Amino acid sequence: MFSKLLKQLGRKKDSLGNRISGLFGNKTIVSEDLLKDLERVLLTSDVGIEASRRIIAAVKNSSHNESPIENIRHEMQQILKAAQQPLTIEGQQKQPFIILVVGVNGAGTTTSLAKLAKNLKERGLMVVLAAGDTFRAAAVEQIQEWGLKLDIPVISKPSGSDPASLAYEAHQQAISLGADVLIIDTAGRLHTQGDLMAELKKIKRVITKQDDSAPHEVILVLDGTSGQNTLRQTEIFIKEIDISSLIVTKLDGTAKGGALFNLANEFDLPVRYIGIGEGMDDLLAFDAKDFVNSLLNNIEDHK
Repeated sequence: MFSKLLKQLGRKKDSLGNRISGLFGNKTIVSEDLLKDLERVLLTSDVGIEASRRIIAAVKNSSHNESPIENIRHEMQQILKAAQQPLTIEGQQKQPFIILVVGVNGAGTTTSLAKLAKNLKERGLMVVLAAGDTFRAAAVEQIQEWGLKLDIPVISKPSGSDPASLAYEAHQQAISLGADVLIIDTAGRLHTQGDLMAELKKIKRVITKQDDSAPHEVILVLDGTSGQNTLRQTEIFIKEIDISSLIVTKLDGTAKGGALFNLANEFDLPVRYIGIGEGMDDLLAFDAKDFVNSLLNNIEDHK
């Protein structure tokens, strides 16, 4: 995992790690001007105000014999530490374990769902997919294609069908198939679309009516390149549907790389996985230490 992260997160010249490296180089004395430059780098990399303040304070309060870079590394890991909570399904008494996947348009919800299904199948779990994005005919076809490639059953209905009804039928079929996990896709929606948010609530109600403990996990998929928008999206989804955890995608496509720190500092939510590429194995279980070390790997060269 570390080598793959290293390759993806450190490759951009204007990445957060490279920009921090350019500031400090071999410096051991931290001036006020350097702290201001660090603040600018952090804020323009979407780290967020509060998380940036924590990192700057760690550098400012370091002693003369401490490395500023190592203090940055340590504080970044501390910010992300609480978000590092793996998705645990094995040993759960309720079957199937129901995962509802939600997100805004373009965040990579359906693709992340397929990658998650592959990951869980490789853990020895029997997985069923539900093509709940009935608004887009292409979305149903996409899930069906993933199902064929991964040899995973897909429950679907024609485009335009009621997604709540689909979720109900998928649950019944997952039970009859003896599935360990049912992953339900949903249509991407803007957090400002009240009617579609109401539909999500309906899907959740239908699931809960069959199993009062379900859905057992509601995962919000966020586009890591969206910057401050991810905060607003998360706030609305938490308010509307009570999110359990996050998947943050497209971290290979952003030079900023700070969104995770902002999210982890603002919300008490686990980051289950991060997306670092388009390949089926590019959805990685989130590890705070590996992520920070990959982000800052190049700094070692300046010591």
